[in-house]
Amino acid sequence: MTTTPQIAVTSAGDDVSRTTLLSIRNVAKRFAKNVVLRDISLEVKEGEFLTILGESGSGKTTLLRIIAGFETASAGEVWMGDARLDRQPPYRRRVNTVFQSYALFPHLTVEQNVAYGLRVAKRPEAEIAARVSEALEKVKMSAHAKSKPSKISGGQQQRIALARALVNRPQLLLLDEPLSALDANLRRQMQVELKSLQREVGISFIFVTHDQEEAMVMSDRIALLRAGELEQVATPREIYGHPATAYVAQFIGHTNLLKGEVRAGVVRRGPLAWTAALPDGAALFSLRPENIRLASEKATAPGTVRVRGKVRQQAFHGATELIRVECGDGLVLVVRTPGSGGALDEVDLEFSPADAVPVRESPERI
Repeated sequence: MTTTPQIAVTSAGDDVSRTTLLSIRNVAKRFAKNVVLRDISLEVKEGEFLTILGESGSGKTTLLRIIAGFETASAGEVWMGDARLDRQPPYRRRVNTVFQSYALFPHLTVEQNVAYGLRVAKRPEAEIAARVSEALEKVKMSAHAKSKPSKISGGQQQRIALARALVNRPQLLLLDEPLSALDANLRRQMQVELKSLQREVGISFIFVTHDQEEAMVMSDRIALLRAGELEQVATPREIYGHPATAYVAQFIGHTNLLKGEVRAGVVRRGPLAWTAALPDGAALFSLRPENIRLASEKATAPGTVRVRGKVRQQAFHGATELIRVECGDGLVLVVRTPGSGGALDEVDLEFSPADAVPVRESPERI
């Protein structure tokens, strides 16, 4: 069941003035004749939680692998600070990756799994013990240090995978859909814990997911990929409230796309008309279902758009209902309202012109 996305609460840590840690410059990737990434430019700030969001095949994991050094870009550059990152082998990059499959060694204990990379690097035993203890404490797994991976839950295994990455003290942590194997309730719990951990350790996270609600809850910013191109990069609040394109509006939650005609500052779409400071001609708008209200019998505020329609479908979603209202001239509006307490027939709807957000058309991409 798709619900209205939750939007992360911003904090002082979301300050866009922070120093740039990672700079991706005009990166492209081609496998034979298949173009996977097209001219990607993106910056990641120090201490930022950036999510690369996109449907299957959008190129998000390929981009992550290029940053990690597991793939080579066909064009473009990747910089970390003033150093050219894409010219370095993976083991020299201060970047660690947490994969979808946690890849824990089943024959090793939790603490041995976390210590593995440090032992390969031949760090002193006293240093290994101190850093492993610190990493396990951060992910709240100290009590399970002597356990084998098979004896702990999926959520706990995910924390161990995080500890194993953090123990190497990376500047940047890459996470490739690490929560996808968890059940829904544990996944929601781990979203909160992972975001809290990122704030605590203070390093930059790049998180890859196809789940738009997950991206909205956890991210400082979201980079939405579509067919290998960046569609929009913005905060969760901005990308939801002010989508740049029709694709963004439809991918992030529910929306009503209204194709209207502007004449002398007035938009007309079937029985609807509202003012907009736009040039004459065709225009496209995104109107979120929760921004349409069931109108009361009282007089509406000046400028409010009001229309009457017949309810064709009514779906119960707990605290809210999603209803489809046929308003005439082929116009159907999807409306999210508080639970009405019964079946609806004909209704009066209203919305503010400011909630009809202009968006660009999204041409087909191959």
